Amino acid sequence: MIRAIERHEVAAAVALINEGTLSPGVEDGQRLDEYWHAVLETRRRGGELVVALTESAVVAMCQIIIFQHFQHTAGWCCEIESVYVRADQRSRGVGAELLAHAEDFAREKGCYRIQLMSRNERLDAHRFYVANGYSQNSQGFKKTLGE
Repeated sequence: MIRAIERHEVAAAVALINEGTLSPGVEDGQRLDEYWHAVLETRRRGGELVVALTESAVVAMCQIIIFQHFQHTAGWCCEIESVYVRADQRSRGVGAELLAHAEDFAREKGCYRIQLMSRNERLDAHRFYVANGYSQNSQGFKKTLGE
């Protein structure tokens, strides 16, 4: 089952990130209120954080961000962030269901495009995205901003 995250599931979602992250030590499972605030802000802006549940356990998640693009005649666009699937649930269709849910959500919001970024070293994820209809047609760049 895929649905919007509930407050009591935030700790499980943070644990899921910690299991799959390429940046260990960044997430702080003690600051759950801040994560919940991010969920509420995402919702305020028209997006959602969704989770996939198996036997009531959070086994996958993604953040669906909706924003108005200046291009495409100021059309609406969807960005998928924080895609995590628990290791023991990969290659079982959970990730594909998660993407399909995000795509349906974006269509309902009137988005003309859905996009995501994936770290260069996540080659299995890249194959998964291509297999689910995403084209690898851009190069992403990030810069960490100091405090």
